Amino acid sequence: NSNLVTLLQERDKRAKWHGIPVLLQELYESSHLNSDFTRTHTVLKELSSLLSMEAMSFVTEDRKTAQESTFPNTYTFDLFGGVDVSVNIIPKLNDDLVKDCLSVLYNCCICTEGVTKILASRDDFVLFLFTLMTNKKTFLQTATLIEDILGVKKEMIQLEWIPNLSGLVQSFDQQQLANFCRILSVTISEPDVGNDDKHTLLAKNAQQKRNTSPSRAEVNQVTLLNIPGFIERLCKLATRKVSEATGTSNFLQELEEWYTWLDNTLVLDALMQIATDEAEHSSTESSDESTLATIPLRHRLPQSMKIVHEIMYKVEVLYVLCVLLMGRQRNQVHKMLAEFRLIPGLNNLFDKLIWRKYTTSNHVVHGQNENCDCSPEISFKIQFLRLLQSFSDHHENKYLLLNAQELNELSAISLKANIPEVEALVNTDRSLVCDGKKGLLTRLLTIMKREPPDSSFRFWQARAVESFLRGATSYADQMFLLKRGLLEHILFCIIDSGCKSRDVLQSYFDLLGELMKFNIDAFKRFNKYVNTEEKFQVFLTQINSSLVDSNMLVRCIVLSLDRFESQTEDVKVVEVLSECCLLSYMARVENRLSFLFRLVNIINVQTLTQENVSCLNTSLVILMLARRRGKLPFYLNALREKEYAEKYPGCLLNNFHNLLRFWQHHYLNKDKDSTCLENSSCIPFSFWKETVSVLLGEDRTSPCAIIGYIDEPYMELDRDLLED
Repeated sequence: NSNLVTLLQERDKRAKWHGIPVLLQELYESSHLNSDFTRTHTVLKELSSLLSMEAMSFVTEDRKTAQESTFPNTYTFDLFGGVDVSVNIIPKLNDDLVKDCLSVLYNCCICTEGVTKILASRDDFVLFLFTLMTNKKTFLQTATLIEDILGVKKEMIQLEWIPNLSGLVQSFDQQQLANFCRILSVTISEPDVGNDDKHTLLAKNAQQKRNTSPSRAEVNQVTLLNIPGFIERLCKLATRKVSEATGTSNFLQELEEWYTWLDNTLVLDALMQIATDEAEHSSTESSDESTLATIPLRHRLPQSMKIVHEIMYKVEVLYVLCVLLMGRQRNQVHKMLAEFRLIPGLNNLFDKLIWRKYTTSNHVVHGQNENCDCSPEISFKIQFLRLLQSFSDHHENKYLLLNAQELNELSAISLKANIPEVEALVNTDRSLVCDGKKGLLTRLLTIMKREPPDSSFRFWQARAVESFLRGATSYADQMFLLKRGLLEHILFCIIDSGCKSRDVLQSYFDLLGELMKFNIDAFKRFNKYVNTEEKFQVFLTQINSSLVDSNMLVRCIVLSLDRFESQTEDVKVVEVLSECCLLSYMARVENRLSFLFRLVNIINVQTLTQENVSCLNTSLVILMLARRRGKLPFYLNALREKEYAEKYPGCLLNNFHNLLRFWQHHYLNKDKDSTCLENSSCIPFSFWKETVSVLLGEDRTSPCAIIGYIDEPYMELDRDLLED
């Protein structure tokens, strides 16, 4: 043994190993159970300082340019088995030593790519780390290390494997629970859901056939919901005011926590920004303005730290709540969030914290599960809007977003229009709704109107308001929003604001469709705003520039026109029908056909995704309404003539035939989508199914079967497209 040490020391001088191999040899020797750990302490401290210098330089430099060669100490530590020695020794150590040992491992993970993966492959070690979280002293280091490990783990961990998970969570204070949410977010999110819209439906259907049992993420969601008091505590965390955050009065402990967030420089920027805002804010509220503006920054920082901290905690908590709201246990989660007054609580924070001042957001729009690299304030706003969207989407609890006065207004609208109140509105528990002058929905409309044209907040705001309107169309809900100028705001954005963002335009088209569907007053207002031919042409150009984005709006106009044409005894309807430029445009059959041609042309079975499958359903709506009026053969013949005119006989119709066969394959398997189709179109799903069967009929002499309009030589041979 002494020979080995001598050898290592000799080699050390030339290789510039800084004594690391010798230290590791000592660590290994001293780690046997019967030894006293005094020497271990010294060795760990030395190793820790050698590695942490490199880790700090790694965090401050650009990670992309960092090479192994720049971190010789970490490389040497790993080369001589330092990771294994540390993993084996850590269960035997006392608290102080555990802290040093964790710090060594964490620094190693930061600088050497493979280390985190090696740790991640050892389930026993990962589960052991969770048990360390009961210890306040080592909580932060442990949490940070677990977060890094779970980020690279191939197989998602099962929360139910963690020894006494329920006791562990109940032992956390609120601050620890918020940090724990960062870890949880990895365990309950489906991997790769962020790009869900981009995956083809063929691939997704194949995947679903393979995976019939619940995924690990779904099992983890259930495990969490079964922890007593878990959701209630998250609601408290999400809705507490900054002043209620007991936080650490110990400034050093606070700083230590900051260190773990500091690989994100945006956090520091946010901190300084808020410190400055707070000073301005206090100076405007005080009578003696001059004194407060002169408060030195060091006195303002602790308060700003509190605010940024609180925002960062809330981002994590809202993310977890949002994922749970979109999972299979949705109804159970909804009940709990209502009972624990999440919505009124957020409403009370709205002005003071959530939208406390105007922050510009010029970053790209992120998918539902993507972690974005935005500043804490921007992440917080987006997470808040996502939560509102998933909360009100197709759920009767959406009326909790209003206050009592606003609910009465909805009842009054129904009464005046002589239509029954929506059942969900009648069933809303008034003790759980928003309080204050405005409900959350109304506050959302106010900020939405102030947003600059291309701000990506607009996308999330529009999605949140649209989800309030989704489901079976409610005249009262639409009128409530129309009275607040929403239609004019949307049209301004589409026609006059010069908005170029496709995401924002798509969300505004969808919202406009839900707002106007079957609502004659909305069409009247539309005509009042779009009062020149020039404005109308700009509107049409925006719609035509991308039908994938605007087809839901086209569908709404076609459906509304069809309903209005059957209400000829209503004077108001007849008047609007004759005057409204939009309805007159869609009433011309050549315009409906033009939409139909393009909708069928921009998709095919191989490229169908969750995002563009709506084009197929919109084309079906146009044909179903034609079938009701006995005009189906006319439309099919027009498609045939279009093909010949374009010199591509069979092209459109064969493609449409394949799409409809896919439609059967896709929608007749699942129940969820069919109710959505029925609700949004007010056409019974049985009529959808019948129309598709008629179109796919095999009898060439049938005037309603596509096959009769494709000449024999152009019949496609790939009839087995879906079977393989």
